Amino acid sequence: MNNRASLYRLLPIAPLAWGGLLLFTRFVPPATPIAFVAFFLILCVALTSTLALTIYFISSRLFAFNRYHPTVHQAIRQGALLALVITLNLMMRALHSWSLFMAIIVLGAAVIVEVLALAKK
Repeated sequence: MNNRASLYRLLPIAPLAWGGLLLFTRFVPPATPIAFVAFFLILCVALTSTLALTIYFISSRLFAFNRYHPTVHQAIRQGALLALVITLNLMMRALHSWSLFMAIIVLGAAVIVEVLALAKK
């Protein structure tokens, strides 16, 4: 799948995911663990699609030179990692187990995964 097809698939996913999150928080009470998991799953999809689009547009404008060609697949990976960091921190905060140390550990793990993915390329 090329960049344009991936980009056109991401464009409708972002507002639909945010709308689904809005409707979910409006109509489903956060009383059960399943509602808790569903909320964070929808949030992760919404953040991933939004951040992937944002990262792609920023990297294609800033880094548009001959040696580095940003792709949508790289932006999706980076957006998913960033969304995972945000979602994990929010989950820990909701479970009253968040600390600055754990936030740094989660961010460090995401940075290591991204460095390994870039080194593999």
